Amino acid sequence: MARKKAADNTAEIGFEEQIWKAADKLRGSIDASEYKNVVLGLIFLKYLSDKFEQRHQELVDEGEGFEEDRDEYAYKNIFFVPEGARWSTIAAAAHTPEIGKVIDEAMRLIEAENDKLKNILPKNFARQELDKRRLGEVVDLFTNVKMADKGDSRDILGRTYEYCLQKFAEAEGRNAGEFYTPACVVKTLVEIIEPYHGRVYDPCCGSGGMFVQSAKFVERHQGNISDLSVYGQESNPTTWKMATMNLAIRGIDADLGASNADTFFNDLHKTEKFDFILANPPFNLKDWGGDKLKDDVRWKYGIPPTGNANFAWMQHMIWHLNANGRIGLVLANGSLSSQPSGEGDIRRAIVDDDLVEGIVAMPGQLFYSTQIPACLWILNRRKARPGHTLFIDAREMGTMVSRKLREFTEEDIAKVAGAFDAFRKGDLEEEKGFSAAVSTEDIAKQDYILTPGRYVGFAEVEDDGEPFAEKMKRLTGELEKCFEESNRLQEQIKKNLEAIGYGM
Repeated sequence: MARKKAADNTAEIGFEEQIWKAADKLRGSIDASEYKNVVLGLIFLKYLSDKFEQRHQELVDEGEGFEEDRDEYAYKNIFFVPEGARWSTIAAAAHTPEIGKVIDEAMRLIEAENDKLKNILPKNFARQELDKRRLGEVVDLFTNVKMADKGDSRDILGRTYEYCLQKFAEAEGRNAGEFYTPACVVKTLVEIIEPYHGRVYDPCCGSGGMFVQSAKFVERHQGNISDLSVYGQESNPTTWKMATMNLAIRGIDADLGASNADTFFNDLHKTEKFDFILANPPFNLKDWGGDKLKDDVRWKYGIPPTGNANFAWMQHMIWHLNANGRIGLVLANGSLSSQPSGEGDIRRAIVDDDLVEGIVAMPGQLFYSTQIPACLWILNRRKARPGHTLFIDAREMGTMVSRKLREFTEEDIAKVAGAFDAFRKGDLEEEKGFSAAVSTEDIAKQDYILTPGRYVGFAEVEDDGEPFAEKMKRLTGELEKCFEESNRLQEQIKKNLEAIGYGM
């Protein structure tokens, strides 16, 4: 997730961290993969209640007696919260042994009133292993926090939801890829694809991060998120529920289907075409059932291998792209050069159809779930530069934020997205070691291998002004001194060993 700038509201950031610390204590012996549903569910419940109470107060102030009329909430896209599920009821029970049962009942009551939330909300707060005293403390945090001055808690609760998703991804490590793509990776894709308005689709949407960042992009450019129509699909039932909650808390009305489903075997948006497709599918997925789909209409460029779904995902997305559409796709680096099982032929056919607008080689250690190096594929039905592809080598970019994790900074994202803007306008100044605009003919000469390093060359080393002959004399002198020191240390070690009876 990109670093927050100093201008951020520190009180709100403090709340995010406060919630996480309290949640971490509450976890006890519960596995992180299960426990995230407890925390995220509680955040969502508070969001529903806040939005309802805000509208409820408006209706009370109007004095017409409509505050319990469900239609008065529905037409403003606000979920109706029955009295027994309102936060005041939950807050009152915070320090009783029944707090878990009260929250579970609140979830059931809300689902009963709102068809969109049927079987979505977690109802596991009464479980014995959940410390009820600490659960009450977390409820208190939500009760006492001062929400945004404007009276709308969507932003802070949305950010808290995203913050906790990130922390759970960090805690779960390898399994995190099922539900979380680092925000800095998603933001890079979104800044390149530029989804201002239209239909946005993610066929493996995880917890909905691509949609959240698309909405943020629109807001940053003074647009209206209602100009985006959001469609997605997710096979994991728990992750699908998380996505539904994450989008609702952001005010994003999305069609994720009536339930979770396998995208390859049960395409929930089979006849739809989209303006923007953003996705981070599982890397190098092996058991995807390709042997049962060999005659599928989606495989326009060749039958994808049964042992790797990379080009199945890509062709599925191309199939769903409209005549002006763009795709931003995260894949493992192997997709750029692989030849076995027809992958090279599929890649060649996609390049020859002039769909590949750009390739970005990303730095390693960006993902919690894998150390596999990744790349971004940018596909475009209507390229501004037909017959040309932009290659960017960003492998040396990014900043290490821990021993294991790197993140792309705002400056990194701006540099990459800026190169795409310049490329599309036709005024890109190529930078050795970073960017190059390459014709399809030159790609063909490289046997359709799309590794950016082949095209951008090496960055020029700045001349330090020292004449070559003098530099070599100095460096060989330094090397000789190192050899002498090495020999001296070897002799000293031998003497020390002999002194204790272990001569060599």
